[in-house]
Amino acid sequence: MKLLVLAAGYAVRLQPLTSNTPKPLLSVGGVPIIDRILAKTASLKNVDAVHVVSNHKFFRNFVEWKSARKDTSRIFLIDDGTMTNDSRLGAIRDMDLAVREGSIDDDLLVIAGDNLFDLDLTAFLKFAKGHNDGVSVALYDVGSIEAAKKFGVVRIDKNGLVTDFEEKPQSPNSTLISTGIYFFPKKKVPGLGEYVDLEGAKLDAPGYYIRWLSVNDKVYGFPFSEKWYDIGDLESYKRADEEYKKKEE
Repeated sequence: MKLLVLAAGYAVRLQPLTSNTPKPLLSVGGVPIIDRILAKTASLKNVDAVHVVSNHKFFRNFVEWKSARKDTSRIFLIDDGTMTNDSRLGAIRDMDLAVREGSIDDDLLVIAGDNLFDLDLTAFLKFAKGHNDGVSVALYDVGSIEAAKKFGVVRIDKNGLVTDFEEKPQSPNSTLISTGIYFFPKKKVPGLGEYVDLEGAKLDAPGYYIRWLSVNDKVYGFPFSEKWYDIGDLESYKRADEEYKKKEE
C-alpha cells in the first residue's frame, strides 16, 4: 500500500504563518503536522512508500524536511510546479499527478497534509478493505450545521454507503463531514485520471471527486468519534497547538 500526503495548498487564511512555511510543516505541540501524520501511519506495516505532493513555492521546504528524517528512502516528493494560490492545480489534479509520477499501482491511502486526528487508521483500513468495491472516506460529526458549511457534508445509509455528498453547502442536511482521509483500492486508483479528463470536472477540493464517485460508483463512509482537528485559520491553529502541548506535557 502507498500513502499519499496532499501538501500543495497555500493556506492563505493562516498567513503570515504560511507566508514562508507550508501548512503541513507548521508545528503543533512542537511537532510538524506532517510528522504527526507519518507517526500515525508508522504502525501500518504494509505502507512501503510515502508520496508527498507539494507546490513549487514550498518544494525546497519539503526537501529540507525530508533530509532531516531517518526514513528518507521511502519518501518521494512531487513538485506540482505552481507558485501561487491563484495558479494552484487543485487537490484532485495533485492526486492524479502523484499517481502518474509515482507510477502508483497499488492500494492508496490519501491524507490531507494539514490533518490532525486521533482516528485509529487500522480500524479505518479494516473497514475500507471490507468494502473494496468502492472508495472509503473517514467521517467526523462536527456537531453543528454552521460548522458543517465549511466542509464536504455526507449522508450514509445503514451499511455505510454514501447516499449524498455536497461540498461546502449553504444549507447542510447533516453535520457528518469528510475529514480528508481516503482509501482507494488498487482497482479504483485509475479512476482519478478518468475524472480529471472529464469535461467540466471540478478539480479543487477532493470532495468534488468523491461526490462524483458517490453518484457514478460506490463510496463508503467510516464515522469515527476520536478527536479530529480542523486547522482552517489562525484561531483554530492556536487552539490545536495549545491542546497538543497540554496533552503531551
